[in-house]
This record gives sequence, structure tokens and C-alpha cells, in this order.
Amino acid sequence: MRWLERTFGEAPAAGHSLWISLHGGGGAPSAVNDQQWQNQIQLYQPPEGIYVAPRAPTDTWNLWHEAHIDPLLAALIETYVALRGVDPQRVYVMGYSAGGDGVWQLAPRMADRFAAVAMMAGHPNESSLLGLRNVPFAIFMGGEDSAYNRNRLAAERGAELGRLHQADPDGYDHLLRIYPGMGHWMELRDAEALPWLAARTRQAWPKRVVWFQDDVTHQRFYWLALAPGSIPMVGQQLTAQVDGNRITLSGTVPVGLRLHLDDALLDLDQPVTVVVDGNERFQGRVARTAGALVDDLQQRADPVLAASATLVMP
Repeated sequence: MRWLERTFGEAPAAGHSLWISLHGGGGAPSAVNDQQWQNQIQLYQPPEGIYVAPRAPTDTWNLWHEAHIDPLLAALIETYVALRGVDPQRVYVMGYSAGGDGVWQLAPRMADRFAAVAMMAGHPNESSLLGLRNVPFAIFMGGEDSAYNRNRLAAERGAELGRLHQADPDGYDHLLRIYPGMGHWMELRDAEALPWLAARTRQAWPKRVVWFQDDVTHQRFYWLALAPGSIPMVGQQLTAQVDGNRITLSGTVPVGLRLHLDDALLDLDQPVTVVVDGNERFQGRVARTAGALVDDLQQRADPVLAASATLVMP
């Protein structure tokens, strides 16, 4: 995967923010997608940060939501954190048209990587919104952008996020902008996304996590991880809630589930209780170890999410 970058402003003490901007096109000759890529690097100017426009590795219609995209973007983020000093708490992703298609898909399943995301003029396809519980999500759409029912689906998904937020007021922060009279090109009115995104930082240790396995599955999500070698199933949903030092798990709770714990989440000086579907499954102290930190950093170059203790569920 190739990418272009531009840098804006002076780096704060914690490091530059990172803005990943996904180009449109897809299902077209390479020259068309190359032009879209070259356009994307010029499209937006964040108030501060490193603005990166990757070139999709393929020219397929679903160029930003094939199975290889998630690990490529994860590696891109980790490289900028490790080698360029990017602040992992301020990583943003946005995408236009086919890039917006990708944002619908990527944001819920990679929510633990992002501070906030914005979707411009894309189609959601079959994507689920459940994983967006802890990452602010903005939708921008032209009111006349009716191809593939994009405008209607944007309004419906915005309403769905509203219902999720109403049921869970601490989650599903969102913004819906449908511009009357505008078509697929919104004449950069959608650039209002940038200050909205920049005002947000990542919730690295949320007290409530909703993990839904989409058609591209993941082994870890926030402080939850599957056992090494286990095979996640598409459609599985797991909800984890922390209240004080009590962790409640419900839904599909696989054998060997790993809870990556830290004092950013609860008090490891005190006993921890874990309840699974109404039954107490663990009660006791969980020790901090250097090995847990090393293991986390080896799995993911993300110092903020490196846990100091690991609890393996029976």
C-alpha cells in the first residue's frame, strides 16, 4: 500500500495527530483510482497533524473494505506512532465516496484505534453500527445523492445512531449532515468535519464495550481479546461493562477470553469480580506484571492501550 502525506501546524507535546483520508473510485481502471488518490491528498486541511492519503492496494469496487485493509491500516497507524511520534489518542479516519464505503465498514471494527471518524458520500452496505459505541461518528451526504439510495441510507443510519444513543446516553456520539440540493460532490461543505473530529480524543479504556464481529473479524477490541488460535465467528456479539471493580460480560463469551486490565479501567489494588450472563465466574486479585505490558506492546505498538494485567476466563 502506497501513501502520500502532508503535515500541518506544529506538533503538540504529545505528538502530531494523524488523519487518514480514504479516496474514492473503485471498480475502475487504475488511472481513475490514481487520480482519485492524488485528489484526496489535496482535499482537506486539518488544523494540525499529519494528513495521509493511502492508495488502495486494489481497484475493486470494495477497495477499502477487503480483508487486507484492516491489518494494513493498523500497521500504518502503528508505524506513525512508533517512528513519527504520532499521538495514538488522536488518530482520525475519513473517506469520500468509495472511501466513505470503507469508513462505514472499518470504523465499527477498528473503533479502538480512532479518536473519531467521518463518512462522506459513501454507502453502508451491510455494515453494523454496534461497534461505534465509543468512537464519535459523523455522516455527511448530499441531499440529492440518490445513487444506490445513499442519501436515504445516510438518513436511516443517522436515525439508528440516534436510537442507539438514546438507549445508551454515554455512547454513540454522532453528527448527521445532509445538505439540501447537493449531489455526490458536496463542494467541500463536508470540511466542517475536521474541527468536529479534532475536538475529540480516543476513549482508550471505555467502561462499556460492544464488540460485534463483522465479515472481517478481529482478535482484539479495546481491552477484550480472544484466546490465541481461536477462530472468531461472524455475527458474534459480546458486551462488557465495568462498574467499580465489577466486570459484567454478556452475549457470546468464548472460552479463554482474555481481559486486558489496567488501572485506567479499574483498581488493580482491589479484588476484581467477573460475572458472565448472571453467574460469577471470577473473584480475586489480578496481578500487574511486566510480562503483560510486554505482551501487549508486542501485539500492538500502542503504549496507551498496553495493559498491566491479564485475566484469562475459564
